[in-house]
Amino acid sequence: MGSENLAYALTQVVHNFGAAAVLGGAVFMLWPAFRLEYGRLFAWLILVAWGAQIASGGLFGLTSFYYYGETPDLSRIAMAALAIKVAAAITGFFLAAFYLYRGRQWSRLSVKRTFQSLAALGVTALTAAAFLRWFS
Repeated sequence: MGSENLAYALTQVVHNFGAAAVLGGAVFMLWPAFRLEYGRLFAWLILVAWGAQIASGGLFGLTSFYYYGETPDLSRIAMAALAIKVAAAITGFFLAAFYLYRGRQWSRLSVKRTFQSLAALGVTALTAAAFLRWFS
């Protein structure tokens, strides 16, 4: 087994679990009924998961650079998907952090909209990931 394949696989594991937690945490908060009592706990989960997405995404590029001396050659579609994914991850990270910092003062409706936004950002990132993967 090549060490680069192991590095990519382990990075992919972190990335996959981060993606599952980002979307799964937000969906759990919203469905089948909004669960305000778990808001801070799941905001922490989502914040850490977005952080894992950002770190592991960067690690993919660093792994390629380390083993091959360059980052992957991406098509225009893949680059657009990567930009969308990065924007969703950064926005999701800061939205979860902002909720943890100020959310105790928010109305129930504002908290619900925050988790709806976090779910939408998760869907956006996962959709962009599919385009990034298949148009690379």
